Amino acid sequence: QVQPVESGGGLVQPGGSVRLSCAASGSFFRINAMGWYRQAPGEQRELVALITRDGTTNYADSVKGRFTISRDNAKNTVYLQMNSLKPEDTNVYYCNLNANARFGAGARVYWGQGTQVTVSS
Repeated sequence: QVQPVESGGGLVQPGGSVRLSCAASGSFFRINAMGWYRQAPGEQRELVALITRDGTTNYADSVKGRFTISRDNAKNTVYLQMNSLKPEDTNVYYCNLNANARFGAGARVYWGQGTQVTVSS
């Protein structure tokens, strides 16, 4: 089983920065795309940023130029560097991993437990 383990987040002032990390633990064959989503209470979960295994990235328009997603394939870890944070970035952020649990098995999506980011003075 693939278990995404998130870290980072917390309370940060407007204009500040924070970095989220998500490491894939457990037993798996390969991690494919890795991403971050966020979800406010009562709203649908939305894509924040995505990175493929070869490093191609995709961002939500609302975070372009402020957030940077990166990954370390050797560590099976994805990062989200969040700069110039705004109060509207306040959300629970979820790590999303697309992975093959075993050789020959189809890819599945695995979600982290979520980490709170609060932007407030």
